[in-house]
Amino acid sequence: MKQKIKSIRPFIGAKNFDESRSFYRDLGFEEVVLESKLSVLKNQEIAFYLQDYYAKEWIENTMIFVEVESADSYYEELQALNLLEKYKNTKLTPVRTMDWGKECFVHDPSGVLWHFGEFFNR
Repeated sequence: MKQKIKSIRPFIGAKNFDESRSFYRDLGFEEVVLESKLSVLKNQEIAFYLQDYYAKEWIENTMIFVEVESADSYYEELQALNLLEKYKNTKLTPVRTMDWGKECFVHDPSGVLWHFGEFFNR
């Protein structure tokens, strides 16, 4: 292919659309409402579509990996957001170290699993 790829934007669903919109804004994403049941959420160079659609099996099997500079620092920032107190079904898992790098995890209010990780040798 000769055309340069500019971005990749997965679609994720939400059990409670308004709650998920608020959650992602708290994470630092800027929301652009595209339609009443569809928004694009952007943070620096990454973006994804959030839709007012919920299919339990799909949502609970959705995982997104976001590379960050420091998993430890990112985890500290996540803790400071008090997500567990604000969003009932949110889960936050501390940093763990593997052979390839480090990562921490966040389950959004619907069950989507976000990996925030750093690679050791890139």
